[in-house]
Amino acid sequence: MGELPRRHILRGTAVAGGAAALTGLGGTAAARPRRIDPPVPGPVTVVPADPRYASMNKSYNGRFTPRPDAVRAAYSAEQVLQAVDEAVRTGKQIAVRSGGHCYEDFVTSPDVKIVLDVSQMNEVSFDPEHQAFAVESGATLGQVYKSLYYGWGVTIPGGSCPSVGVGGHIAGGGYGTLSRRYGMVVDHLYGVDLVVVDKNGKARRVVATRRADDPHRDLWWAHTGGGGGNFGVVLRYLLRSPQARGKDPSTLLPTPPATAPGLAVTWQWADVDERAFTTLVRNHGTWHERHPRSPVSSSLALSHRAAGQFQLHVGVDAEQPEATQLMDAYVKDVTGGVGAPAATTRSDQPWLTATLGAETYAGGTPFKSKAGFLRRRWTDRQIAVVHKHLNDGDQRWGASVHVTSFGGTINTVAPDATAFPHRDALFSVSYDLYWADPADTEEINWIRRFYQEVYADTGGVPVPGDANSGAYVNYPDADLADPRWNTSDAPWHTLYYRANYPRLQQIKARWDPRNVFHHALSVRPRA
Repeated sequence: MGELPRRHILRGTAVAGGAAALTGLGGTAAARPRRIDPPVPGPVTVVPADPRYASMNKSYNGRFTPRPDAVRAAYSAEQVLQAVDEAVRTGKQIAVRSGGHCYEDFVTSPDVKIVLDVSQMNEVSFDPEHQAFAVESGATLGQVYKSLYYGWGVTIPGGSCPSVGVGGHIAGGGYGTLSRRYGMVVDHLYGVDLVVVDKNGKARRVVATRRADDPHRDLWWAHTGGGGGNFGVVLRYLLRSPQARGKDPSTLLPTPPATAPGLAVTWQWADVDERAFTTLVRNHGTWHERHPRSPVSSSLALSHRAAGQFQLHVGVDAEQPEATQLMDAYVKDVTGGVGAPAATTRSDQPWLTATLGAETYAGGTPFKSKAGFLRRRWTDRQIAVVHKHLNDGDQRWGASVHVTSFGGTINTVAPDATAFPHRDALFSVSYDLYWADPADTEEINWIRRFYQEVYADTGGVPVPGDANSGAYVNYPDADLADPRWNTSDAPWHTLYYRANYPRLQQIKARWDPRNVFHHALSVRPRA
């Protein structure tokens, strides 16, 4: 990967009017200038006594207060190798942070003594050697979308939060508003460039690709949904669609739509009784069951009554006027029989404007997020549970449930073709709660009981079966490994990885035999 940044300068060069005036002593023509790389910052090591520590030792989830011995900012592959070697040599647990959006304490745990921050390694470029786009793991989704679209008119079907780092997002699978058409981000992952640690404790750099003859192919597969923090430190992701042919970069990844047509339907809680709520949620689920490959996608954002209202967000991968017709027909079907008044707001912004303008949570507030994939809509019993908790008497301003359509092209990939196994899911559901006081255990237990009651028929968790597909590793929930909250016979790794877990264990044993990279829900090496 080389040093960062990679822009070159010309020593002794003055640039005017687009031409370089090369002069030596006495104004005579100079010899051809030598290209040099500018100095690379770092490695920057910040300890608690350093005034930068408070800024660099951040925690996205206010439930956790990290206290590492040091935060080490890396600017190059060489610096990552040095940091990992040092951590292994000194016996200090190391954790990697790119965007820093982890829901649990994988980076902020008291056991973590060195935080390796790769957020400054954020270049997006085209790699002619691999004929793939190279995205460094510190880049945010917003940076990636802008760079790919401005430079080549392409994109990846990633998430909707521009501030999320690709380091963990891609390793867990990655999905977003374009996924019903283009699949998961990992369906476009050609390779991964990372630092691993061998059985002797030596850090080394490896490039693994999806090529059938690549001896490191298993390590590529592990990063197609195996989750972050498991196998090593990702330096770069190499992205190219498997069906892409030729050498024109503008044809090697998906092309996004010119615009992003959408609408939002808003209901006031005061106008919605339980019958209307049940009808709406049932209609939403049934419609997507009947139209798993439709270009229409949606997210039913069910806020707590304390928020006063809730919304249905609708999008479509089509140009006007077809987009309007598709969305209107969808809303008519989903709202049929609801009976409660609603307000509709339409939008049709340029695709990149809409994508970069998506709402993003800055972090710092305590929260707990729980999640599940559904193969079928909620039952009426489950809808009643959701209604009850979103209408309890307490003013839980930060409580919400989001039911997002999945399906489409995602469902066309075999569950073992990538490490992401949930190819049969039609919905992704998240249950979120934000509150003010990190010490308030009653709040976190409220969302735990809520989730447990929704999945009461399967031991309090979404056990894979006829109705459920499991859980998403990018929405980690340590409760799934706690017998107080998971009373099913399915261990946490079955919920996240299903039948792919034994293969991930084998890969873990080969590429991280000393278990250097681990956290509360990391893949355990197979003995």
